[in-house]
Amino acid sequence: MRRLDRGGAITFIDIGGGDASCPVDRGALLERFHAREGSTMLSGAAAFAAMWRAIPLLRPLGLAARNERVLRLLERLYGGFLRIRPRSPALQASRARP
Repeated sequence: MRRLDRGGAITFIDIGGGDASCPVDRGALLERFHAREGSTMLSGAAAFAAMWRAIPLLRPLGLAARNERVLRLLERLYGGFLRIRPRSPALQASRARP
């Protein structure tokens, strides 16, 4: 996604450091993808859709996800992905941090 975000519209934050000012519990952050769009905190498929809306090439997908049915389908796919995703060493290392 960073390569597609040529305009720098997205700020990626590594939660490994445990920023105390973050309003979301670190455990919850590690369980699902989160994004803030304006003043709204989103998670799961809605967060991916917000990220897609910020990238011109993917914007049509993000706009389509504003449809409730499309978003529900994406959320089901996202949940399935979480169950089968490969457990990378980097991901495991980030989960092991206090």
